[in-house]
Order: sequence, then C-alpha cells, then structure tokens
Amino acid sequence: MTQATASPTRSPTVSLSIAEAAEASGLSAYTLRYYEQIGLIAPIDRRSGARRYSDADMRWLDFLVRLRATGMSMQAMQRYAQLLRKGNADSSLAERQTMLEEHAAQLEADIRKQRETLQFIRKKIRGYEEMRAVPKRA
Repeated sequence: MTQATASPTRSPTVSLSIAEAAEASGLSAYTLRYYEQIGLIAPIDRRSGARRYSDADMRWLDFLVRLRATGMSMQAMQRYAQLLRKGNADSSLAERQTMLEEHAAQLEADIRKQRETLQFIRKKIRGYEEMRAVPKRA
C-alpha cells in the first residue's frame, strides 16, 4: 500500500471497489464496513450504491492498519479519527501529536522487549547446537 498519512481528505484520482480496497489493504470487506460503521473511516463515497475508495481513503486505511498492527486499541483509533475530523485546531493537533508520541514510545518499548526475547531464544538455540556438536559416548 502507499505511504501512510493521517488525512482522510477525499481524492478523486483512484476509485476502488470494496473488494479491491479489501485486497489492497489486507482487511476484509466486512472489516471495512465495520470501520465505517464505528466511525474509524468517514462514510465512503458511493456510485450506483457501491462504495468507491479514493487514494485518500486508501492512505487513511494504511495508517489505520499500521496503528492496529502496532497495538493501538480500537478506542484510541476512534478517538484519533474523531480529533482528525475536528480539523487542525490547536487542541486537535496537540492531542493527536500526544497520542502518536505515546504510541511511538510504547512501540519502542515493545521492540526492545522483542529484541531481548529474540536474544534469549538465540542463546537457547546456541545451547542446543553445542549439545548436538558434542560426540556421543558409546
């Protein structure tokens, strides 16, 4: 998917069906409908009754997928989307920045823990390699 941005502003340059948007985003069509229902994404433009996803919609979905994949709660994502819809007032910008700073800090802590765990696992693997390299006595 394309580079993530935090703006759900519509752009008419791309028009994907829900099936195409699902495939491109890695989300199911059900999840896309659910995200729209709970306000994570703004109502999607429709043509002949069918949802059509723009470039901006897809960038927003990419951003949401990244937030979710890195552990942001649905509730926090909904709050972020609410703030975004309020526009670029100082209070909205400040809270969104704070949310992302806190999320980034948590993500960095999680990555440190994962690296420590990986080192521990690699040490165990080396132990098995050493045990298997020792000749067996008859």
